[in-house]
Amino acid sequence: MARKLPQISGGRVVGLLKKLGYLVVHQRGSHVQLRKKTALGEHRITVPVHAVTAKGTLSDILVRVSRWNGIARDDLLERL
Repeated sequence: MARKLPQISGGRVVGLLKKLGYLVVHQRGSHVQLRKKTALGEHRITVPVHAVTAKGTLSDILVRVSRWNGIARDDLLERL
């Protein structure tokens, strides 16, 4: 069963991605673009840095990062 998503800021999401090896490559307004080379190739992802990240947006980010890095979504949630 999937865990309930917490209400967290975009800054915390960016912090988690940096700990996973992502590098900030671009920022335009409140959106930060990050990049990481993985076994599947180069993964680029954009994170909106708002006070609270929308649940659907957070879920999408976690699913994509999970797939590209081979880390379970629930493990990513625990790291937040």
